[in-house]
Amino acid sequence: MVDERGRAVPSGRWSRLGGFGKLAGGVAGGVIAEGARRLATGERPRMNELLLTPANAARVADQLSQLRGAAMKLGQMISMDAGDVLPPELTAILARLRENAHHMPPAQLDRVLAQQWGEGWRKRFRHFQAHPIAAASIGQVHRAELRDGRVLAIKVQYPGVAESIDADVDNVATLLRVTGLLPRELDLRPLLEEAKRQLREEADYGRELAMLECYRDLLGDDPSYVLPAAEPALSTARVLAMDFVAGAPVETLAEAPQATRDIAGAALVRLVLRELFDWGVMQTDPNFANYRWQAETGRLVLLDFGAARPVRAETRAGYHRLLMAGLDGDRARVREAALAAGFLGQAAVERHGAAVDRMIDVILTELGRPGLFDFGDRGFVGVIREEATAVASDRSTWHLPPVDTLFVQRKVSGTALLCARLGARVEVRAMVERYRGVDLAATG
Repeated sequence: MVDERGRAVPSGRWSRLGGFGKLAGGVAGGVIAEGARRLATGERPRMNELLLTPANAARVADQLSQLRGAAMKLGQMISMDAGDVLPPELTAILARLRENAHHMPPAQLDRVLAQQWGEGWRKRFRHFQAHPIAAASIGQVHRAELRDGRVLAIKVQYPGVAESIDADVDNVATLLRVTGLLPRELDLRPLLEEAKRQLREEADYGRELAMLECYRDLLGDDPSYVLPAAEPALSTARVLAMDFVAGAPVETLAEAPQATRDIAGAALVRLVLRELFDWGVMQTDPNFANYRWQAETGRLVLLDFGAARPVRAETRAGYHRLLMAGLDGDRARVREAALAAGFLGQAAVERHGAAVDRMIDVILTELGRPGLFDFGDRGFVGVIREEATAVASDRSTWHLPPVDTLFVQRKVSGTALLCARLGARVEVRAMVERYRGVDLAATG
């Protein structure tokens, strides 16, 4: 949703640093007030209980939403597939970051577009809708009509976002550390460096335009999807202009007939498999807002290619080995492939092997069922969560998978989450089976 109130985006280094300072001060004040209240009632609260109060969660979410940029984006990146594992207080913060989106007030928007297009930019349009139709972490989208009647979607980047990426990512990481939500033993440096690199790419709208055209070529005339065409004459490094493509929010499909939901779910799963095993290129941001649905054509609208990236050959091969072992129902091979791909750490297998095997068995049982896989049936998730929570409580076994795998898994998990929201039923096993024996070296 787009917040009706415009809030200027802090664009300078000191104003953004001040935003984090305001956040830290507000959280600290909340800790003192809550600590005093609990002590007065005879409690001896722990520090993490004081940090993660609902009031402090609201402060964090609101301030990061106002800062936008990498601060908000990093929270969204963490939240896509970790909701079943993270503490509920942090989950609440991240959920608000997915839903909250302030936009630039008109005066700030005018200054940004004047810098990109020149002072007389409004003369190019018959109409330019000042209120955005969408607002997210890096930019906001406006509907505009050219003088020849063509309707465009204009994505405008928030000022200062590209320049603040490194500092914002570091500040969010520090925020997660000081709350004790992440163990100090976990080395986040590779993930943070890769997050910075991807966010720099997402902030380059010239690159996004090229990736949009790349996907148009890859999908060709596939009747399951529709993509906007770019308008290069109005696109810059900070503004991306493209055709406006009509479509309803993909979540509205949850109320559609089962057959329609199944068609959409199959298109989502098929896209991930093609990205991973046919093309070696993947759009790694599965935010629900990046998909729309055209009821009249039965086509999935694909938007936002800033997070599109090549997938390393080793990552593709690792997923292929894992899936093929799963199709064969071979627990030992699945465990071995998961270790080789970095999904599992050696310490977790050595210390909690029985729990790991139970999780693998649950997954193999689900994958082995013939016919349609019902994403809406989430009964098995609770079993896996229970086993995973026991393993995760042993912080000495925590590790990060390879960064490339993390970004691919973000897309895989996000797609499964969207299919679950839709209650889609998909021939997952048959779709994966088509890639048995595929020569990955000949693709991508």
